[in-house]
Amino acid sequence: MAASSVFVEACLGRSVDRLPVWLMRQAGRYLPEYRELRGRFPFLTLCKTPSLAAEVTLQPVERFRMDAAILFSDILLILEAMGVELAFGEKGGPRLGSGEPGEERVRLLSVPDPADDMGYVLDAIRQIKGSLPDGCALIGFSGAPFTLATYLIEGGTSRDFYATKAFMYRQPSAFHGVMEKLVDALEPFLKAQIAAGVDAVQLFDTWAMILSPADYGKFVLPHMQRLVAGLKNQGAPVLHFSLGTSTLFKEMVRIGADVLSLDWKIDMGEARALLGPTQAVQGNLDPFALFQDTAGLEASVRGILEKGSRWPGYIFNLGHGVHPKTPVEKVRRLVEVVHGFPVGGADQGAQG
Repeated sequence: MAASSVFVEACLGRSVDRLPVWLMRQAGRYLPEYRELRGRFPFLTLCKTPSLAAEVTLQPVERFRMDAAILFSDILLILEAMGVELAFGEKGGPRLGSGEPGEERVRLLSVPDPADDMGYVLDAIRQIKGSLPDGCALIGFSGAPFTLATYLIEGGTSRDFYATKAFMYRQPSAFHGVMEKLVDALEPFLKAQIAAGVDAVQLFDTWAMILSPADYGKFVLPHMQRLVAGLKNQGAPVLHFSLGTSTLFKEMVRIGADVLSLDWKIDMGEARALLGPTQAVQGNLDPFALFQDTAGLEASVRGILEKGSRWPGYIFNLGHGVHPKTPVEKVRRLVEVVHGFPVGGADQGAQG
């Protein structure tokens, strides 16, 4: 665990003397130093070369002094390690498989060995840990089973997720089998990241937004519970990210994650009231709020901070990732406002 990490303390619902901040996609295309590297190396080369992945991971920490770094990688690499061909084009997003139907891609799956098949991820973690400033935590991650299943079944991104939902409804037993196989692969992979040195792990379930509460409870929740239960007592908090899923809060609280991420489509105060004082949360500034003038941005950030810090267990973040056109100076100002926000109200001091 990172020494004196306010990020980890907040993940665990403990009182802190300064609110932590990090941003999803904080290492990425809005940074000139990232664009320079990306101009010289293909995306997968950056992901699979430990020294380059470490360099990209550290860029926003060095520039802004974030309270946590997040490993530079991609959620789909685990599917490649499971036996599915993966390619990233300059346009059009990722492509999985060689044109075979989704059900055939499912049959190709095997459970990889993290050290043998994804050792470059673990090597990057070790390099990053040796270069992080004191008190800065490192977050590892993976895609959540359902979101990975959508990419696997669709063969890439999708607008309507027809193939995924048709498979889920028509062959429920087979769909559960896919989810079980993904959990079988993800649990040792995330445990290996923790053993290599990450201080927390985040599960990205972006496409859970396409599900009703009933379908989430039936097709996703049991598998998420098994995955998170397997990660307990590993010495690293588990964070959960989803987008547009405030209607699924009742189900998602049952996952057992230490931290739930909130997008900007729900008021922070309302979310904290619904989830209660013992559920740590992170979020939830609209990424496009960073395009406001400085005064507007400061007001937006402080408004969320006032509501989020009502109880311990709060981490400032965006509701989704940093947009590639985001002005760098606005990110710097956001971090300054969070770090300068006073902590220690009556409610904050009541827990911990």
